[in-house]
Amino acid sequence: MDYEGAIHLDKFYIDGAWVAPLSGGQQHNVINPANGEVSGTILFGDELDAECAIKAAHKAFATYSQTSLDERIALLERIANVYERRLPEMADAITKEMGAPFYSLSMPAQATIGLLHFRVTAALAKQHPFETLVSTARIVKEPVGVCALITPWNWPMNQVVCKVAPALVAGCTIVLKPSQNAPYSSQLLAEIMEEAGTPAGVFNMILGEGGRLGHILSSHPLIDMISLTGSTNAGIQVSKAAAETIKRVSLELGGKSANIILEGADLETAVTHGVTLMMSNSGQSCTAPSRMLVPRHHLERVEAIATKVCGELIVGNPMDQKTTVGPIANRRQFLKVREMIEQGINDGARLVCGGADSLAGLEKGFYVKPTVLTVEDNKSFIAQEEIFGPVLVIIPYDSEEDAVTIANNSIYGLSGYVYGSDKADAERVARRLRTGMVHLNGANVDPTAPFGGYKQSGNGREWGGAGIEEFLETKSIFLG
Repeated sequence: MDYEGAIHLDKFYIDGAWVAPLSGGQQHNVINPANGEVSGTILFGDELDAECAIKAAHKAFATYSQTSLDERIALLERIANVYERRLPEMADAITKEMGAPFYSLSMPAQATIGLLHFRVTAALAKQHPFETLVSTARIVKEPVGVCALITPWNWPMNQVVCKVAPALVAGCTIVLKPSQNAPYSSQLLAEIMEEAGTPAGVFNMILGEGGRLGHILSSHPLIDMISLTGSTNAGIQVSKAAAETIKRVSLELGGKSANIILEGADLETAVTHGVTLMMSNSGQSCTAPSRMLVPRHHLERVEAIATKVCGELIVGNPMDQKTTVGPIANRRQFLKVREMIEQGINDGARLVCGGADSLAGLEKGFYVKPTVLTVEDNKSFIAQEEIFGPVLVIIPYDSEEDAVTIANNSIYGLSGYVYGSDKADAERVARRLRTGMVHLNGANVDPTAPFGGYKQSGNGREWGGAGIEEFLETKSIFLG
């Protein structure tokens, strides 16, 4: 990879080798969101390339699935060592492809979390119950088979490695199809896998258009499991395509997470944390606390604090050390976010700060102002739709019961947030939320805990021991 100039990716990693697209490939420009200019090109693969990768993974499964757990853990540890050495390259690749600020996000979080998943998965696998004895039966956990992994652009290495690491340690083989808008980091990961000595055919990567290759991978009879992180619509399409072959489908989809600030909470602390977290990664996180629910009589003060916090954020070039909010990752999402802000205002939302107009001096990139809107009705468009941009919606509530009802009134159920002066009260409210995760009083995620959601936020779980379990079948051996 040429990090000094344009990047040109013209090969896929299949069966332990770098191979050109069988049909020549279709060129696709990768755009640098910081300036809207072409940063490089990739070649799209087609059905022939997908078939080649699937067959390589299928062939490799016969041998790799029989390797010992110790061998697979050792592989993860070798991969982690190479990854750690190339960590600055990975952060640079992520900044180039999707615009995350290098110093405040790509290096400390976006790239590093991939390394963390490799390390954590290897450590947890040493204690995972792959075999247990129950009465007269031995319960054996075995690899599910050939796994197709389809990943998005917003947290590239988090969403790739939290699938790749557990799949490998479980004994599965892999066909990875990363986002065409974020190919550089996955290309680098494939180089890391090769350098670490991953057996041929165990890890394969192809690039291409999501809808086309996604359907091929989801419907192919030699694919035993499909794991997708993406939009709810993509999850629907993958599920339909997978239905005829009854393969396992694991989905991590959208979110519209509520952040309930309880009566008595320290407003300055709670609102500052909620706004800052919402605007991190330019709002492009499925778990973002995008609905802030506040006691009605505190609304004016909450809006003032939110405005102050947004004013202190520095939107700009992701390679500038001072930048805290970078660009939206691609033009399509940039236009969608601005359109949704405008629609929300037209539908009656009150603009507290920000807005859809361009930022002075940043017209060339895909930059959106950190925006705060207030609505009275949680049923409004802007309060229900996932925006996936730096846009916070504040909703006043009249009682704790009202807040819980508003929070649960969503098709999504990925994450939630509760801030209160009393931890017991905060946890009591958290237990009433129909979400797969809840953060209390600013708590961070824990990579050993399950990650996933309820309702239309998906099914299955990633991260930690639950992530390993996702890639395992259960066999009962009756001993007599």
